[in-house]
Amino acid sequence: MRTPRTIPAAELERTWVVANNAMNRERGLSGVNSYARELGRDPLDILAGRPAPSWLDLCSGEGRALRAAAAVLPPDAVLTGVDLVGPTVPAPLPPGLELVTASVSAWAPERTYHLITCVHGLHYVGDQLGLLARAAAWLAPDGLLLAHFDPGLIRWADGSPAGRAALAALRAAGFAYSPARSLLTLEGSRRPALAFRYLGADPDMGPGCTGQPAVGSLYAPAAGQAA
Repeated sequence: MRTPRTIPAAELERTWVVANNAMNRERGLSGVNSYARELGRDPLDILAGRPAPSWLDLCSGEGRALRAAAAVLPPDAVLTGVDLVGPTVPAPLPPGLELVTASVSAWAPERTYHLITCVHGLHYVGDQLGLLARAAAWLAPDGLLLAHFDPGLIRWADGSPAGRAALAALRAAGFAYSPARSLLTLEGSRRPALAFRYLGADPDMGPGCTGQPAVGSLYAPAAGQAA
């Protein structure tokens, strides 16, 4: 078993894995290469009928899906995209849409959202479990979180698999998981306390569930917990 190479978040975000130019940043709202296809649900259907619908997209890439949604949602809709790089070709934003260039590991919103998505973005985040726990608290009381998650990227400090333990903790906290789509689902706001202590990221993990190079997230059990 390979000994993991552990680096902090700031260094991770400068690695070629996170800055992978083969990463799909152009995904749209519907169609072949889309959020609806990857999530198995159309975000517009989830937001339909809500007063002042709100959507937070983590690792939003170029923000194409949010722009498409802004064109058809009510004028009082609130759409927020957060991405480490942000749009590479700046363009005027429609009303209600904000595209934030920031690390999702450090950013936090000042409001809650009806829908939170992270489409294949967690594969490039160091503390994946920490982000999921924080994002759960950003949901509206009747909100929905949808995030792709690869348990194979979750490891203990020695490199041994921790994915089963992580999934058990996530399910105990209210998340559901679809292995067929590698998709986590959470309904309703909560503040889960996952019994994992983040140690750092391994940029040399190799391909994840998408076939692209991905980041390994290294953890130790929280105090009083067994691995």
